[in-house]
Amino acid sequence: MRRLVATAVMSLALLGLAGCKGSCRELSEKLCDCFTNSLDREFCLRRAANDEALVDPASEDEARCEELLTNEQCTCEAIETNEGKVACGLAR
Repeated sequence: MRRLVATAVMSLALLGLAGCKGSCRELSEKLCDCFTNSLDREFCLRRAANDEALVDPASEDEARCEELLTNEQCTCEAIETNEGKVACGLAR
């Protein structure tokens, strides 16, 4: 019984944390989905998580990422072009 309760508490805690991702992390994860190779995609997701832990995006950055997510401007097709990479913050 204790194990069941502990598992339920941990599951709820993890679900609660899932909603704490910032817009830039969500955008990174969306772009990771562009990888067709599952190993590359997994590496990309881990890197996004690690980068988020190391760098705290400024509110302006989060607002820009939210805008890009809302406008659906950063698609897999868009980031194949130089202009798309620049628009999505992947290049200068």
